[in-house]
Amino acid sequence: MKIKLDKKYTVEDYFELEVPDDATHYYEFLNSQLVRRNAPSGEHQHVQSELLERFFAYVASKKLGKVYSSPTAVVLSNNDVPQPDIASLKKDNLDKFDPTWGIKGAPDLIVEIISPSSYRYDRVSKKESYEKHGVKEYWLVDPNYKSIEVFVLKNNRYELHGLALRKKK
Repeated sequence: MKIKLDKKYTVEDYFELEVPDDATHYYEFLNSQLVRRNAPSGEHQHVQSELLERFFAYVASKKLGKVYSSPTAVVLSNNDVPQPDIASLKKDNLDKFDPTWGIKGAPDLIVEIISPSSYRYDRVSKKESYEKHGVKEYWLVDPNYKSIEVFVLKNNRYELHGLALRKKK
């Protein structure tokens, strides 16, 4: 199936799309529409690698569950299949991982690394979707401001649990 950005799709359509071999873009499925995103910058990938290294080591050493990195699809509903930068499932939720589809259902943790082109999606659209679908913890990492915001789901709404800032060198 050829990609048309202005068309409504189903989750089944999304997984059958002929995605162009284009190293400068990737596609997510949000609110039944394809969203073409710029490929991550070198800075974005550096931050993601640093975080993944720490997440993998911590989760493995404590035997807490599994950590996944993009482009792992997270099938939240028939209308929403984001590809977060990092997602994690606790040990008792590992049955949500499907080798064909990716993660089916809300992960326990999602981390998005903000890029200039993803600011609105990460702060608004994705945050609202993750909240609506019951992702228990959502981290927003902003390399530009050297910050991490941690949101925790309480009474079906995200509350800011913590904010970490690193001084610029």
